Amino acid sequence: MRRCCEGVGLPCLFKGVGMAGARPPRFLLVFDFDETIVDENSDDSVVRGRALPEQLRQSPREGSYNEHMQRVLAFLGEQGVRAADFRAVYENIPLSPGMAELFQFLSKHHELFEVILISDANMFGIEAKLRAAGVRSLFRKIFSNPASFDRRGFLTLGPYHSHKCLQCPANMCKRKILTEYLAERAQEEVEFQRVFYVGDGANDFCPSGTLTAADVAFPRKGYPMHRMIQEIQEKQPGAFQAAAVPWESAAEVARYLQELLKRKC
Repeated sequence: MRRCCEGVGLPCLFKGVGMAGARPPRFLLVFDFDETIVDENSDDSVVRGRALPEQLRQSPREGSYNEHMQRVLAFLGEQGVRAADFRAVYENIPLSPGMAELFQFLSKHHELFEVILISDANMFGIEAKLRAAGVRSLFRKIFSNPASFDRRGFLTLGPYHSHKCLQCPANMCKRKILTEYLAERAQEEVEFQRVFYVGDGANDFCPSGTLTAADVAFPRKGYPMHRMIQEIQEKQPGAFQAAAVPWESAAEVARYLQELLKRKC
């Protein structure tokens, strides 16, 4: 159970400082990747400038995007696209506005924020970009679809897991991942005061629905996650418990968190 240190008359961040064996409170910060950390959909980035056959240009049926990308990557492999080509694409995808500033803030306060990433992209691309940006060490764990190169040199993609959520694509439910992660950390006696979720897409709305009134969702302004939060707030007041703080620049997220550190809970 996540708690706030109510009534102690001290800023929460400093509760127990100086006491033997005491650890500072910790916050969990969850990031999406595509159109959140980076300013594009990385799947679109890898096919930009490449002519795809008609069947691969058609939108995949709902819930089957992972299978669609498996076919796209196989086609690119047949066209001679190899590891170095993919790496160069991922490394050069621009960060979203203000994201570098947010990363600088998290690096400065790394002892207070545990940072994870949950993305329906792929592990190879995410790792390549985070390392190129010099921020891989900020992330305690990355959850994404497995991706590796086979004997032909083709980039292959798999589903992350299976689940029973009717809202999410068949290969990934971010709510299930986040719920299991919190349970795992609780077993390890790590208690988070608050959870912060930074995302943009419809598949980020599902996990943000698990957040409590103490938590904060940071939906990218004007993107599906933001619109879905607005819709549920209008139609079912109180159903979405977390505070919603839309952002255009991730620097706004950094400023919000900076103010949090200055305030009492």
